[in-house]
Amino acid sequence: MKRVLVILPYVPYPLMRGTYQRVYHLTEELARHFEVDLFCLSSEPGDADHLARFEGFCRRVRFEPFQNVPWAPFLTDRLWHPLPVTVRHWWSEKVLQSLHEFTAGHSYDIIDFCDLVLWPYVKELFPDHPARVMDRSRVDWLYQTEVMQTLKHGWWERLKAAENLSKIARLEREVRRELALTVVCGPDDRSFLEGKLGPTEKIFVLANGANVEFFDATQWPPAATSEPSALFCGALDYTPNTDGLGWYFHEIHPLVMKARPDFRVILVGKNPTSEVRSYAKLPGVEFVGEVPDVRPYYQKAWMQIVPLRIGGGTRLKIAEGLAMANPVVSTTLGAQGLELDHDRHLLLADRPEDFAAAMLRYADEPQARQQHGSAGRAKILETYTWRALGKRLAGRLEALLS
Repeated sequence: MKRVLVILPYVPYPLMRGTYQRVYHLTEELARHFEVDLFCLSSEPGDADHLARFEGFCRRVRFEPFQNVPWAPFLTDRLWHPLPVTVRHWWSEKVLQSLHEFTAGHSYDIIDFCDLVLWPYVKELFPDHPARVMDRSRVDWLYQTEVMQTLKHGWWERLKAAENLSKIARLEREVRRELALTVVCGPDDRSFLEGKLGPTEKIFVLANGANVEFFDATQWPPAATSEPSALFCGALDYTPNTDGLGWYFHEIHPLVMKARPDFRVILVGKNPTSEVRSYAKLPGVEFVGEVPDVRPYYQKAWMQIVPLRIGGGTRLKIAEGLAMANPVVSTTLGAQGLELDHDRHLLLADRPEDFAAAMLRYADEPQARQQHGSAGRAKILETYTWRALGKRLAGRLEALLS
């Protein structure tokens, strides 16, 4: 059996973030097809408690203690350094030495690492390896570009963002030359990279999926609230989410409440910012925060809303919600990467008035909610289980070797 070294910038457990969901399940699925050695940077106090979980499906595992280095001062250090500060933030000589010791005397058919921040380690230790693969939970070049274009920043912040982006662009050109394959979450990631650097066969789109054994509508059948309700579920400190919620509550929520004063929006997620907490004061808002299990909230909400304006990366909540037969209203960007059809599997809307109208349609048409929820669940079960996605990834890696 061929051997794969997987290097991760965190221990992806518990599965509290979308990136953790993707990385954990794909690593587990790769272990069905290859012998996997796993090396993780470990920055959370409880990481060691989960070592045995990974040892259950990996050949060898090491969790290396790590803390991000402080952000470099802009004028005296950062400006003159060739690496983007967002990549330098993850560099450690101690980690480099530990990874060298972990891999010494072992040969690997594939070096698989997660995200651009780990490229300096791979470049240093495996400079000539023919099968280096980067799996990207998001394309930072795209993400930081959209943040700068969407959010309102002062000139100083924009200057620092532009400086970092110029260095990321240079690093992206380097990995395009050096890597055998880049795995991205959606076609928007691929289109962005190809638009910047030209077409290539070295980009493989692998969407995210759902743990359908956990998010199972047969075990958690819909039990809707008495009043119409919409769930927003996600990390409440993550910029695309906080921006999307700001857009929703300023532009869309007033339209919904004017038409249906009994409508309720349920906010579930960890680490809420002060701005997100302030939405709890608005009429029709139920602020929940972090919960140990999101399934009861998918179960009771009439729909899920995904009002994202900043793209790239994972769209796990749509797959999870549809696995629970919970219908979705999303922006087009929020659902990119998933082969879901408007007015068949979900409703797509990009203008505030259209987004509000889609929510109100679901509130008024129980048959549409049921039909879209059922069709969406069928699509997830057919295409977006982690087992199916892991098999696709393993097949692409095998083709790379052959």
